[in-house]
Amino acid sequence: MRKGTSLVARTAVAAGLGSLAYPLFFRRRCLTWGARPDEVSRKLPGDELLAEPGIVSTRAVWVNAPASSIWPWLVQMGPGRGGAYTYDWIENLFGLGMHSADEILPQYQDLQVGDTQRLGKRGPLLRVVVLEAERSLVLQSDDGNWVWAFSLVPEHGWTRLISRNRIATPGAPLPVRLLNLLVMEPGSLIMERKMLLGIKQRAEDLAPQAETQPL
Repeated sequence: MRKGTSLVARTAVAAGLGSLAYPLFFRRRCLTWGARPDEVSRKLPGDELLAEPGIVSTRAVWVNAPASSIWPWLVQMGPGRGGAYTYDWIENLFGLGMHSADEILPQYQDLQVGDTQRLGKRGPLLRVVVLEAERSLVLQSDDGNWVWAFSLVPEHGWTRLISRNRIATPGAPLPVRLLNLLVMEPGSLIMERKMLLGIKQRAEDLAPQAETQPL
């Protein structure tokens, strides 16, 4: 067997093993990064909007700040607003126009149920469907197949910031389902982890902090 052919064969085997390892050993950790079992199973505002999703992720971080210090960063999120506090350069490869703010922007604090924002020129239109100040913010795509919910849960002087995505892909062909499983899901962890930690840092920088993290 030629060297080039052998390399291709080894690469194909490695890719095949990787595609098997992810759903068997890593997928749950990817979809539940930072979240406790009780948070993963907990019913959150917005769950009822998409009863049978194909993909559910629940990710969370401890924030050493009250909900009142986190909420302004959530309500100003979005393209042309406060950004997404993640890797702007990656977001903007897809034409999303994200520029993450490092300050609270008063002009974007008056968010209302029914307000919309579009992710890029051809991306989904997200509409605010639940807005409970300092508690819950839920967005839903115009086709109804994506619900993105944020919940703030105070605990022992800290706050749990929980992000849940419920996504349906009705009638998606096998290649699309594999792309979602093997590329989009791990990619979403990279982006959302950065986003949650970005919100955490921004909120903590502007808030008095408790001395120790709850167990």
